[in-house]
Amino acid sequence: MSTRIAFLKGHGTENDFVIVPDPENAVDLPPAAVAALCDRRAGIGGDGLLHVVRSAAHPEAEAMAGEAEWFMDYRNGDGSVAEMCGNGVRVFARYLQHAGLVAEGDLAVATRGGVKRVHLAKDADVTVGMGRARLPEGEVTVVVGERSWPARNVNMGNPHAVAFVADLAHAGDLFAPPPVSPASAYPQGVNVEFVVDRGPRHVALRVHERGSGETRSCGTGACAVAVAAARRDGADPAVTGLPATYVVDVPGGRLVITESPDGEIEMTGPAVIVATGEIDSEWLETVAR
Repeated sequence: MSTRIAFLKGHGTENDFVIVPDPENAVDLPPAAVAALCDRRAGIGGDGLLHVVRSAAHPEAEAMAGEAEWFMDYRNGDGSVAEMCGNGVRVFARYLQHAGLVAEGDLAVATRGGVKRVHLAKDADVTVGMGRARLPEGEVTVVVGERSWPARNVNMGNPHAVAFVADLAHAGDLFAPPPVSPASAYPQGVNVEFVVDRGPRHVALRVHERGSGETRSCGTGACAVAVAAARRDGADPAVTGLPATYVVDVPGGRLVITESPDGEIEMTGPAVIVATGEIDSEWLETVAR
């Protein structure tokens, strides 16, 4: 008789995730199994998977256990491992609240991009401290068809190339990763954001997420876009001494990003748990082979 593995489904601005609670890190989730779970026709469907593990039970997070009880073992929709997912952190925190594992208020979540500070309201948006952006030197170019744009290289714990364009349709279908050069700038691939202006400190984006394709939202991407826009607009908080807040519209909703003069970035947006269920372990073992 097959056993059952609990799962939930959640989203943050329609960036959706399969959530697998596994406090003791006992569920084997090889890349093929994750990809099958995230498959929208043959699986549950999601842009990625949130594996919920106690930090002390995971070799990649045990050093952070003193700061954060829970580790977000995040996987892309193709099964590959990712350093960080901004929308994922909000949904991860909402799951912990939903499960009664944390109360509303402040908590810490361990990720491969470091420990992230989260503020949880009972029925409102979730705010995540996303850390500081790094801006690697060097010119980067993004190409779609016959068009090309200079892009800003921004690292939010994961890599981004931010290109400001005249029309979001110029990004094309985003089925395949847009070519970015030089390849040496992103040896492990890159998330590519195409950005247009909507108004003062108000932008909109489309994004191709590394390992997932075009998604309805990308939290780290929205942060990268806000950082790039602030530098473009002469609003670098480290220079002006004033916080810079940008409204970032994504296909699935809206995020608000604030960068402080000390470089710390906060992201605020919704996080929703929409369903619970069970995975057949025999099926999971079969697709994992």
